[in-house]
Amino acid sequence: MKKIWLLLTVFATVFTNAQEINWVTFEEALALQKKTPKKIMMDVYTNWCGPCKMLDKNTFHNKDVVDYVNKNYYAVKFNAEGNKEVNYKGQTFSNPNYNPANMNRRNSAHELSRYFQIQAYPTIVFLDEKGDVIAPIKGYQTPPQLELYLKMFREDKHKEIDTQEKFNVYYKAFKPEFKG
Repeated sequence: MKKIWLLLTVFATVFTNAQEINWVTFEEALALQKKTPKKIMMDVYTNWCGPCKMLDKNTFHNKDVVDYVNKNYYAVKFNAEGNKEVNYKGQTFSNPNYNPANMNRRNSAHELSRYFQIQAYPTIVFLDEKGDVIAPIKGYQTPPQLELYLKMFREDKHKEIDTQEKFNVYYKAFKPEFKG
C-alpha cells in the first residue's frame, strides 16, 4: 500500500509541475489579438534542427518562461519548412516546393519564412499587438537570455533602443530573474 501511495504522489508531482506554453496557430493568435491585444512570440523551427529541439526542451518547458509567456504573449510554433497554408496581412503563404519525403530532413522553405526573412533555425519572431514584426531573434536562447527579449518587447523598451550602444546599456543593466 505504501508503494502505491508513493507512486501516486510521484505521478501527481510530475503532472502538477509539467506546465506547457499554450501554443496556438499563427492565425489563431492573430484572431485572439483582435479580442485581447497581446504581442506574439513565434517559434520558427524545423523538424531536423537540433538547437530547435533544445530550445523546446530546455527553454520552452522552463517554468518561468512558461508562466511569463502564457500571461503576456500569444505563443505560436511555426514549422519553417512545413506545408500548412497561412493567411497573413491579406496574403496566403504556402510551401509549393514542399516534399513530403523530406518531412524530417531539410525541405523547401515556407513562403512565410521567406517573408519574415528567416535565415537561421531556430528563430523567435516577436510581433506587436497589430501583428507587425518587431524583431526576429536568431538562435538558441536559454531562459535568462530569452527573458531579456520577452520583457524588453512586452514593455516596449525596444522603441527606445535605436543604436547598438543603447542596446548594450539595456543589456548590461538587465537583471534576469528566470532560472536557467
